[in-house]
Amino acid sequence: MSTYVYGITHASSPSLSVDVDGVGDPPRQVRVVRQGELAALVSDAPEELRPKRRDLLAHQRVLDAVGEGGVVLPIRFASISPDDATVATVLAERADHLLERLRALDGKTEYNLKAHHDEDAVLRLVVADNDEIRSLAEANRQAGGGSHEDKVRLGEMIAAALKAREAADAELLQRELGPTAVAVSAGPPSTGWLANLSFLVEVGSAERFFTAVDQLRRHHPHLELRVNGPLPPYSFVDDASEHAEGTAEAFGAAADQSNA
Repeated sequence: MSTYVYGITHASSPSLSVDVDGVGDPPRQVRVVRQGELAALVSDAPEELRPKRRDLLAHQRVLDAVGEGGVVLPIRFASISPDDATVATVLAERADHLLERLRALDGKTEYNLKAHHDEDAVLRLVVADNDEIRSLAEANRQAGGGSHEDKVRLGEMIAAALKAREAADAELLQRELGPTAVAVSAGPPSTGWLANLSFLVEVGSAERFFTAVDQLRRHHPHLELRVNGPLPPYSFVDDASEHAEGTAEAFGAAADQSNA
């Protein structure tokens, strides 16, 4: 049976004996694969695995439970290896890199921040800040709404101003919150928000991070900020080296070779 991998920690971690259910229905029992100084949290892999809320939460609970006793490198959801022996092989082959990441992330946690605009507030802001938009809007009002061409032009100007404001506010967030974190990772762009940023924060500095977030809310009320965390440091498992192969990809490559 294939092996589902949750995360990696030190073999000496005091929380490896934690009793917590894994993914699957019924839930699979979580066990430990040790290799040298490293240990992987694993279970049997369900035959069919979908990103359902139940299994996503189970994956998270395993990482949270182990993280309470020390640093853990989270492996992304649905990472599956052919068997426990392959997991041990990957731990051995990547031991130096994994131990370095454990040292780098020890005593740190991740907070994810998503930001979007309050539509009414940001619209008032861009109109107030742009003389050309304000003049055309007033001219259209006095003309009973303005011509079709003027309405289209005004709409295009407002859309461009809003887009520019999104970019400026995304930079503002990184500039103001970056100094409170050890590292910052930008998530993939989306139409749902203007910024999706993950911050690696020293556990003892979390209050400083939240104070900075609250100041941004007070000084920039057109921004709506949502913070999620503390989280296992998903966004910071692998360093930025272009030669560093992701750990989850290493398990996948081992699985592909096993099935070849």
